[in-house]
Amino acid sequence: MRPVSFDAALAAAAEAVGRGLDSLLADMPGEVGAAMRHAAGGGKRLRAFLVLESARLHGVDPAQALWPAMAIEAMHAYSLVHDDLPAMDDDDLRRGLPTVHVKWDEATAILAGDALQSLAFECAAHPELAPATRADLALTLAQAAGARGMVLGQAMDIAAETAETPLTIDQITALQAGKTGALFEWSAMAGPRMAGADPDPLRRYAQAFGLAFQIADDILDVEGDEARAGKRLKKDGAAGKATFVSLLGLEPARARAAELAEAACDALSPYGAGAGNLQDAARFAISRRS
Repeated sequence: MRPVSFDAALAAAAEAVGRGLDSLLADMPGEVGAAMRHAAGGGKRLRAFLVLESARLHGVDPAQALWPAMAIEAMHAYSLVHDDLPAMDDDDLRRGLPTVHVKWDEATAILAGDALQSLAFECAAHPELAPATRADLALTLAQAAGARGMVLGQAMDIAAETAETPLTIDQITALQAGKTGALFEWSAMAGPRMAGADPDPLRRYAQAFGLAFQIADDILDVEGDEARAGKRLKKDGAAGKATFVSLLGLEPARARAAELAEAACDALSPYGAGAGNLQDAARFAISRRS
């Protein structure tokens, strides 16, 4: 059985990872250090939650699981700093605060993002983890974040902005499997990787989860509230970008997200009632307002 509710587990993950990152970043010097602290603060910490919850399902020591949980949040923070740059998505608001390049400048944002990426690998390969574990975590994190994963998805997204024809549903699905899904997949599979267990159920869970999460993001861009979301909305429509909503329509997209959330829950059947918080996370992913 799950020890606490989803809301309590998510809050506990956010608190533990936030405290850990604060400690790691406290003595980072200069403006780059300040920008790193700014970028790494706040957020739902949903990726870290997936790490910690998948680790709990497999009996992994929570103190050990905290290292990959911090790694994925540092990697995610780096990706947001770079995505927000004028050459990429050109955003001025993130988590309700000015983006790093707005608060500082572009050079500081680039360097802070670079340093956060390095910190992610420092956490994934931390000496407190067993040698084989940290090698596997670092290798798979590089693959998830790199040119076959998150970076590929971002490159495809940028290319689509100037493409002569809009992307198809299959193309958008492939794009988001990298841009959004790859880090969610790594997060959910961290637990079985650390335990030497079969990761396939959590791989299938994360693939459905990540796509449902992105469809919910597309819906939020259309009907969300900027004050609650903490970021600019309605940018995709203004840019004429193809999204799940623009191609499917609002209600069919909502229905597809719900189907994917249930598919994610079904993938967890081998774990029984112990996976209740992960099931609730999938439902949260499509009902959130930020």
